[in-house]
Amino acid sequence: MRLALVRRDFPALRRREGQRAPSYLDSACMSLVPRTTLDAMEEYYTEYPGCAGRSLHRWSEAVGRRYEEARETVARFAGAADPRSVVFQRNTTEAINLVGQGISWQRGDRVLISDQEHNSNLIVWQRLASERGIRIEVLDLPPDGSFPSDVLEARLARGVRLVSLFHTSNLDGRSLPVREIVERAHDRGSMCLFDGAQSAPHRAIEFDRIGVDFYAISGHKMLGPTGTGVLLGRPERLEELRPLLLGGETILWSRLDAHELRPPPHRFEAGLQNYAGILGARAGIEYLQRTGLSEIEARQRELNRFVTGALAGEPRVHVLGPSDPAERPSILGFTIDGVDPHDTALFLDAGYRVLVRSGMHCVHSWYDRRKIPGSVRASFYLYNDLADARALVRGLRELLAKVPGSAPAALRPKSMRAPARV
Repeated sequence: MRLALVRRDFPALRRREGQRAPSYLDSACMSLVPRTTLDAMEEYYTEYPGCAGRSLHRWSEAVGRRYEEARETVARFAGAADPRSVVFQRNTTEAINLVGQGISWQRGDRVLISDQEHNSNLIVWQRLASERGIRIEVLDLPPDGSFPSDVLEARLARGVRLVSLFHTSNLDGRSLPVREIVERAHDRGSMCLFDGAQSAPHRAIEFDRIGVDFYAISGHKMLGPTGTGVLLGRPERLEELRPLLLGGETILWSRLDAHELRPPPHRFEAGLQNYAGILGARAGIEYLQRTGLSEIEARQRELNRFVTGALAGEPRVHVLGPSDPAERPSILGFTIDGVDPHDTALFLDAGYRVLVRSGMHCVHSWYDRRKIPGSVRASFYLYNDLADARALVRGLRELLAKVPGSAPAALRPKSMRAPARV
């Protein structure tokens, strides 16, 4: 599919009241959805609005068949040969919590995370440390985007039960060497869980090839509706997990004094499922497959390179993470001396219809350690074009011209002053 024709498939990008379409650069938070996703959801409610696996009538059979076909679609997309590896969840957060709460922890077990994890991959371990006595090990990541393999090896040598890291950072767009990490961890007897919310929408996961134990993704970041996500797990690892929820659809039989659980993945999918959402998420994944992830990533790399290059001569703009945009193609995170990140976002929206995200991006711990009040994040996806990139650059240049550059660099926390207000 030619990316030049993609924008017309997204209703949210239509022109309104004579104005040009907005430049939506917040897909790392939530992607837009194409018409095919909306059609798939509407079809469920209008053509076969039944409950999968509970009744014998035609509507129930229709939704049940499509529900399992969606599982097969996700498995193929993720590079998992066995559809039983796919557990439907509401989002990446719930998937990580399923693993965290499902492992039979022993006091003193170690979990290794990085210093740049989303709250979804931090808070669950803090609670388990408080309630179950596990220990959290932190791997500090260099600001230039490199990976400290020697430090990882030293941490693993101390004994780690689970390595839980992001695949691609939602803060600065860097990606970790997943296969290397998995191999090193398995050699030391550690399991691996990866937060794939920012990687799955942009690149092939290859779940079986990389050999990871668990991998969590969100449908709402890959052209699907909100409230849809997946935990990918090796079937033998899923067998070891304790379900987070129990009830309808999770058991084979029950008596007043006992029950028997269904095998994975169904034992983890309690209650009536979000059928419309899952079928919509399947449609979104199929759209990505038709478009081609390699073509999408190439477009993102082009746009990120354009904006990065255009801002390279602005000494007050500080880009987070790797300096080479090819190493962070989907995300451009930055701070501006003397300007609050929220003011930057409001200025871009009001003056240029450019929609970005500002703040701490659910990685409060990273900003807190560096005494940084936040940053701006522009994130690119398949429906963005050079017009969006140019609008972002024009808006930032006008902002820099309007606001005096009196404050020191935001990435120098010891000398940082309060940011100016726009």
